[in-house]
Amino acid sequence: MGITLDAIGPQGSYRARRRQSVPDVTGAPAAELSLVPRLYVSRTLAALRAARPLPSAQRIAALAAAARHFVEDEVAGLSFAEYEHTVARVSGVPLAVVRAATASIAETARLAGQTTGLPRPTGAVEDWRDPATERGSAVWTRRGEVFAVHAAGNHPGPHGLWLEALALGYRVAVRPSRREPLTPHRLVTALHRAGLAAQVALLPTDHDAAGELLSGADLGLVYGGDDVVAKYAGSTVLPQGPGRAKILLTAGTDWRRHLDTIVDSVAGQGGVACINATAVLVDGDPAPLARAIAERLSALPSLPPEDPKAVLPVQNLAGARAMESFVLAQARGTRPWLGGDGIADDLGDGSAALRPAVFQVDRADARQLRVEVPFPCVWVAPWSPANGPAPLRDSLVLTVFTEDPGLVEDLLDEPTISNVYVGDHPTHWLRPGVPHDAYLGEFLMRTKTVIR
Repeated sequence: MGITLDAIGPQGSYRARRRQSVPDVTGAPAAELSLVPRLYVSRTLAALRAARPLPSAQRIAALAAAARHFVEDEVAGLSFAEYEHTVARVSGVPLAVVRAATASIAETARLAGQTTGLPRPTGAVEDWRDPATERGSAVWTRRGEVFAVHAAGNHPGPHGLWLEALALGYRVAVRPSRREPLTPHRLVTALHRAGLAAQVALLPTDHDAAGELLSGADLGLVYGGDDVVAKYAGSTVLPQGPGRAKILLTAGTDWRRHLDTIVDSVAGQGGVACINATAVLVDGDPAPLARAIAERLSALPSLPPEDPKAVLPVQNLAGARAMESFVLAQARGTRPWLGGDGIADDLGDGSAALRPAVFQVDRADARQLRVEVPFPCVWVAPWSPANGPAPLRDSLVLTVFTEDPGLVEDLLDEPTISNVYVGDHPTHWLRPGVPHDAYLGEFLMRTKTVIR
């Protein structure tokens, strides 16, 4: 096991006594991760709190420099290409998806100067020294000083999100997922090399010390399922739960013209992201569309995740079999168009590709529409205007094909639909500067009136 991933505190790398093996998709050890004790967490949080944020211009410049270190440097003995290859082998996310995600992280860091201020109200200024405060003005201020992140491990992309907190002057402590710790380790290393050593730390921990991280910070970010959302909703911790992204095709829409977008929404990015479509609702008979989606998805190849042509996620064989059992149990009573005989495709090395699945349900409110799994799996359902927006609620993204502007307004007014894409835009469309699930800055910041 040649890759060692140490914790990273304000003073640099820290190799803990307790270490955990990080396996690849076959179960073979790929790296070793230090696990820091509770005392190290509390001392690191105290050091972060004591550090003063750099001036805004220096923070932005450091983030741009970190983008270069992220893609150009050798970290933990790995070149950038070797790092991406290893992430694919460890996470099971296809290499092409990893490459797109790491490019997005670097772009997010480079563009921080252009995007960080976008959530700021137009009536507020960034600094109390702004001349506007001589007459009285709102000032955009932090709600705290230390921000803790319990990172996700299903996809590298979300690590671009917490960079916004650094750009706003927070000191950030990241607890990496033990499933894929390579990306946060590389990113925090790059940030340290760019001059932000006192501002950001990497704190791999066990479950017991993880609680110390959230309780010792002013604000936090966690990823998880519905239980995590329910636990932290309305607190100082921002939960990021299931996406349950959907597509709606209203009457008069020729789905054949939009099949590329629909299939891409389901299977793009390997189908592992929270912004992949998990449900398609059709005003009319859903069977022809379900059949067409299944025909397209059935042609996707099963390949090891590090293969440049891989498009499907891979898990260890036991995990893939467990996922298969779960999906088939959830699909009882539905009409299977693809995946009804199983989805775990043994690759012969202890791993399995997760093959796509398409199931047709008979109601717009079928319970299966809330089932989200980390591979291309979609539930196709009938919908009519009489159903209204209710079946579309709790969607991170809704792509809608309609000529009815009143429906678009109703969907925008629905508070549980985070993003509405009208027309041929896949549900996984995203770029720096647009909110994912609202701007993170809306959670991190507040306005105060200053007059001087």
